[in-house]
Amino acid sequence: MSAALPDAVVDAAIGWSVKLDHGEPTPAARAAFERWLGADPRHGLAWERVAAMRGDLQRVPPRLALDTLQSAESARRARTAGRRKVLRGLGLGFAGVVSIGAVREFTPWQRLVADVSTGVGERRTVTLSDGTRLSLNTDTAVGTDLAGDRRVLMLHRGEILVTTGPDAGARGHREFWVETAAGRLRAVGTRFVVRLDGTRAFVGVTEGAVDLHPADGGPAVRVEAGSSRWLDRGGTTPAEWRGFDPGAFADGVIAGRDMRLADLLAELARHRHGRLVCDPRVADLRVSGVFHLDDTEQVLRFIARTQPVEVSRRTRFWVTVGPAAKNS
Repeated sequence: MSAALPDAVVDAAIGWSVKLDHGEPTPAARAAFERWLGADPRHGLAWERVAAMRGDLQRVPPRLALDTLQSAESARRARTAGRRKVLRGLGLGFAGVVSIGAVREFTPWQRLVADVSTGVGERRTVTLSDGTRLSLNTDTAVGTDLAGDRRVLMLHRGEILVTTGPDAGARGHREFWVETAAGRLRAVGTRFVVRLDGTRAFVGVTEGAVDLHPADGGPAVRVEAGSSRWLDRGGTTPAEWRGFDPGAFADGVIAGRDMRLADLLAELARHRHGRLVCDPRVADLRVSGVFHLDDTEQVLRFIARTQPVEVSRRTRFWVTVGPAAKNS
C-alpha cells in the first residue's frame, strides 16, 4: 500500500515541477530544490509520484503540460472534495483547461479507452482474431475493429509493429487499415511500423507495401519494402534514416549503427519515467550496438564506459548525459 503523504508535501512537489520543467530556474532555485529534496524522505517520495505523471507530460506540448500541473496544484489547494477528488484531478486536470479535441490528441490517458495498450517501459505482442501479429512499443494505445468488411486498427498514441494475418475464415478479401490523426494507411500483405510523433506519423515498411492517405485529402502515396515516410494531414515526406531498426523494439532492443547519441538517448527516454537529457555538446557522438530496453540504467552505464561522456543525476528521475570531466 502506498504511504500517505501530507498535502503540503505533495503541493510542494507539484510546485517544484512547475518551476523546474516549465520556467527558467536559476542556479539558486535549483540549489533550493536540492535542499528541499534532501530535507525529508517524504519529499523524495512525493517527487517520485509526481515524476510518474511528469514522464507522460514530457510528450505533451509545454503550455498544455504547464496548465495541467497548475490545475492539479489549484485543485489540491481547493481541497473541496477531499483527497480522492484531488488525486483524480492530478490525472484528469486537462479537462478543465483545454478543449476536448486537445485532450483526445495529447493526454496520456488514451490507454483507458484502448482495446490493447502498454504503459511507459512496457512492451507487448498480441495475436488478433484475424491472425495479425501486433507488437506495441512503450506507452502505446490501440483500438481494434475486426468485425466488419474491413479490418481496422486505430492508433491513438505510441508505436506499433504490424504483421498482417491471413484473415482465415473471412468471406472474401478484407482490406487492412490503420487509422491515425494524420491519415489512414492501407496495408498490402505486409509488415510495417507506425509511430506517432506529435501531429504526424512515421511509417516504415519491411515487407510488402503500405498506401498512405493524408487526412486532409490529396493523392495516396505507396511506401514499398525498405522505405519509410512521414505522414501528416497535408501530405507525406521522406523520412530521414536515423541509424536504427524501427521495429527492433519488438525484440526488446534498440539496434543500430552509427546512431547519433542524442537519437539513441531520445529512444531510451521513451522507456523511462522522468527526464533523460542529452547535452548538445555530446549530441553528435556516434554510437553502434544492440541496447536492451529492459535495463535502461545498464545502457547508460555502458555509454558512460565507452564514450567520452558523464551521466549525472539530479534525482532518480532527472538524468543528464554530458561531456566527461577532464582529468586535472
